[in-house]
Amino acid sequence: MSHEFPLPDDLPEPEDDGEADHLQGAEMPDVSLPATDETTVDLRDLPPRTVIYVYPMTGRPDEDVIPDGWERVPGARGCTPESCGFRDHYHELRDGGVGEVFGLSPQSIEYQREARDRLHLPFEMLSDAEWELANELDLPRFTIEGDEYLKRLTLVVSGGRIEHVFYPVFPPDEHASEVLAWVTDTLAE
Repeated sequence: MSHEFPLPDDLPEPEDDGEADHLQGAEMPDVSLPATDETTVDLRDLPPRTVIYVYPMTGRPDEDVIPDGWERVPGARGCTPESCGFRDHYHELRDGGVGEVFGLSPQSIEYQREARDRLHLPFEMLSDAEWELANELDLPRFTIEGDEYLKRLTLVVSGGRIEHVFYPVFPPDEHASEVLAWVTDTLAE
């Protein structure tokens, strides 16, 4: 587990509000999103067991972009530690049968690319800056200071359908381990 971006002990825990219940078994929509390697990813044509972890936003050390009150929103904080967890478990996930891993937020592809490079992520990030996937799947959101953000969740996609949904995700820095355990347990069945 990565401890380079520690989370506070008093991080508020999100509750399952049922806003992701409709996603299990849903068909992936006809949406293609830009990736940080300058390709476009068709979300209906993903390798089996593709993991897409969705998060509100990644901060940057050189910019103060985090809104006031972010720390108090359950599930908002922890995007960088979550990405680092998927980085640290990436090869285990792939060896365990995961076709690919993507991080996804509504931030611009340039912003996503900076995070991928700075955090040395071995996978690509996707930008849903136009809220195409978010709107098609009616992904859960929250609002702070008048701006809308996606709530943290993870989709496992196989055969063009959502095979499994992790929601709510907490704590975010341990989530990649949770996904790896689920993949391992599911393959053992």
